Amino acid sequence: MSVGFLLIHARPQRAWSAILSWFLFAAGLAAYLWVAQARHRENPEDRVTPTLAQMATGMYNAVMQPAEEDEAAPPAANFYDRLSHSMLWRDTRATSRRFLLSLALLIPAVLLGLHMGLFPYVGVFFLRFVLFFDKIVALSLLPILFIAFGIDELSKIMLIVIGVTPTIILDSFNLTRGVPPEQIVKAFTLGAGDFDVAYRVVLKQVAPRVLNSIRLNLKAVMLFLFAGEMIASTDGLAYRIALLRRHMGMDVIIPYVLWVALLLFLVDFAMRTVNRKLHPWFHEA
Repeated sequence: MSVGFLLIHARPQRAWSAILSWFLFAAGLAAYLWVAQARHRENPEDRVTPTLAQMATGMYNAVMQPAEEDEAAPPAANFYDRLSHSMLWRDTRATSRRFLLSLALLIPAVLLGLHMGLFPYVGVFFLRFVLFFDKIVALSLLPILFIAFGIDELSKIMLIVIGVTPTIILDSFNLTRGVPPEQIVKAFTLGAGDFDVAYRVVLKQVAPRVLNSIRLNLKAVMLFLFAGEMIASTDGLAYRIALLRRHMGMDVIIPYVLWVALLLFLVDFAMRTVNRKLHPWFHEA
C-alpha cells in the first residue's frame, strides 16, 4: 500500500485490496467461532450459537429432506428428486415466486413516474396523492390487506407493491424531471412526437438510474415479503425461520439467513451486470 494510506490519493495494491475486502468477513467468522466455542464449553447443549458442524448438519437436512408437513420422496428417488422435495427448495421456490412477481409489478410504477414527470396534467393528477401515500407505513396496512385480500398470495404481494411502489414512482418522477429540457426541445425540433420523446429520449436516459434504484430497494422488497410470510403463510423462507424460532432451531435459522443474503446478492449482481451491458456509459454506485 502506498505511503499515507488514509489519504485521498492513496491507491491500495492488489494484495492489500484482497486482504482488506475480506478482513471483516474473517473477523466476524472468527468472533462467532470464539463465542460458540466458549458457550459450548459452559453448556454442551447450547442451541443459541451452534457450531459449524451443527449448522452443516442442519443445512444438509434442509437440502435433502422434506419439511415435516410434506411427503418424503420415494426411497428409490435420485438426488434431484430428493432435492426437489426438500424443505429448502420448497421454501426458496415459494419466496422467489412472490419476489419476482412483485418486481415485475414495479414496471408500471416506473412508467407512471415517467409520465408524471413529462406530462403536466398527469403530474398534477397523481403527484400529491403519491406523496401522501408514500408517507403511510406499509406494515400498518397489513391487517387491512389480510381482511380485504385474505391470507393467500395476493395480500403478501400487495404489501410489497404498496411498500415500494411510491418510492419507485417518485424516484422515476424526479429522474425524469432532471433530464435537461434542451434535449426535449431538440427532439421536438427534429420531428419527434410526445411519446417519441417519452420513450425514445427520456426513458432511455433514466432507465439505468431507475434500474439502479430498484436494485437498491431489493432489501425493502424482501423486508415486506418476510413480514407477510412470517404472519400468515404455509411456506417460504421467512415462514420457515419463524417456525424454527419456536424450537430454537438456530442450526437451520443461521444458514437460512445466509442463504437469503446470498440470493439477494446474486439478484443484485445480475441486475448490475444487465445494467452494465445495456448501458455501458452509466457508472452506478
